Amino acid sequence: MDNHNDKIQFTPSGLEELKTELTELKDLKLPSAIERVARARDFGDLSENAEYHAAKEELSFIEGRLEELEDIIAKAQVVGSPSHGSIDIGCKVTIDLNGSEHTYEIVGEWEADPLKKKISHTSPLGQALLGKKKGESVEFEAPAGKVVYKIKKIH
Repeated sequence: MDNHNDKIQFTPSGLEELKTELTELKDLKLPSAIERVARARDFGDLSENAEYHAAKEELSFIEGRLEELEDIIAKAQVVGSPSHGSIDIGCKVTIDLNGSEHTYEIVGEWEADPLKKKISHTSPLGQALLGKKKGESVEFEAPAGKVVYKIKKIH
């Protein structure tokens, strides 16, 4: 496996959000979960202690998420100082579909959130847009059939 495939691409703000979550987990949630397990242990018989089992489960979840975040951050590659000439990860693009304008932000896979109009560079639309310039049209296969977008603005 080559090293490039081990990298996970992020915009600077996307990576910052992950680092903030990691810090919050380490500094607040992990100590709180450890304390909850310790308190629940004092409730008596562990085999019938629902609070203890719930606390252990929460601790296990937090430890798993911590490990996942550390792994992702270790593989993170910050991208997106976009050259305003063409579309790349980290830039926003305004497109026109039949007279209606939509603005999307092109982000790494881990940051994608369609509800916030953040689309992954690996999505069908993201792939169609990458490398294109203002004024060009892109055509891609959507579930409803072929869609043609005109690129109005790259910002």
